[in-house]
Amino acid sequence: MGGGGSALKVCADHRGGINWLSLSPDGQRLLTGSEDGTARLWSTADGQCCALLQGHESYVTFCQLEDEAAFTCSADCTIRRWDVRTGRCVQVYRGHTSIVNRILVANNQLFSSSYDRTARVWIVDKEQVSREFRGHRNCVLTLAYSAPWDPTCAEEAEAGGFLVTGSTDGTAKVWQVASGCCHQTLRGHTGAVLCLVLDGPGHTVFTGSTDATIRAWDILSGEQLRVFREHQGSVICLELAERLLYSGSADRTVKCWLPDTGHCVRTFPAHRRSVSALKFHSGTLFTGSGDACARAFDAQSGALQRVFRGHALIINCLQVHDHVLYTASHDGALRLWDLRGLQAPCPRPTAKRSLSRLFNNRVACVTAAPLQST
Repeated sequence: MGGGGSALKVCADHRGGINWLSLSPDGQRLLTGSEDGTARLWSTADGQCCALLQGHESYVTFCQLEDEAAFTCSADCTIRRWDVRTGRCVQVYRGHTSIVNRILVANNQLFSSSYDRTARVWIVDKEQVSREFRGHRNCVLTLAYSAPWDPTCAEEAEAGGFLVTGSTDGTAKVWQVASGCCHQTLRGHTGAVLCLVLDGPGHTVFTGSTDATIRAWDILSGEQLRVFREHQGSVICLELAERLLYSGSADRTVKCWLPDTGHCVRTFPAHRRSVSALKFHSGTLFTGSGDACARAFDAQSGALQRVFRGHALIINCLQVHDHVLYTASHDGALRLWDLRGLQAPCPRPTAKRSLSRLFNNRVACVTAAPLQST
């Protein structure tokens, strides 16, 4: 169980740590953003670097790759848009006054969050801010966008969708994109909000914090729906997949939760350091850690299937495409791993067995001895 995996390819072109890794929607390219101030485009067909994106004056914090355009943000306070065919920078978005932490391209809009305590939305084809979202008392770390989807909900349609932001001030905020007004402030955490994930159709956002809890909120009413309390360290990353919520923590574990009840149904305890990255793909849960390893678990049974060793420093991001796992690390390397031969996911249990397993796993979560940022 958990046999080692050998890298298919090691791409060490960057001269600094890789902070983020993005896969294009068509699966043909990868984009890495680095401490060396550059981003690189890679072909998933052969793992070769096909473009070097140079122009930022400081390290690249985050990136997002679309089929025809790449977006990067940086500690130089700017965001850049690149043509993926030529590698040429086609737009520079200026306005933030401190490090830009995250960007999100959705619904023909570009959203950004920054240490300057603001979030912004930009017109993608123009180098100008459409709206500023001001109200956080400290840096804005993470964000998510909920597009209008229910034509019968006048509130949602009139708002032009909602932007949700998480901050080191301990709050998350819900903003009306059309007006820039704060719709709700989500108060309850006693530490910084490090990560969040949105269930758009359910109008629910899940936030993870340094206070070791996850909280579920109704973004329309601002009501706190439930608190997930079993972690013993900061909640660093969240993944919502197949009606289950996965959380990675500084307590070295990943936990699987029923989002609608807050019950912990499974704990994955194999890492030796903080869990820094999560990716669910085809019944397998992939995790990255400060122990410089990635791991593959059968998401249904919790069994460790494989350990991927070779990085020297923390794994910051994971992607999966066409039987290949891509891991990006602070050691500056992008590694490609062959996933063929991983055990097939276990069949889903019957309803009776599901209830029994839920009870047993909840007992295990409560009685296990306790042993983590963006």
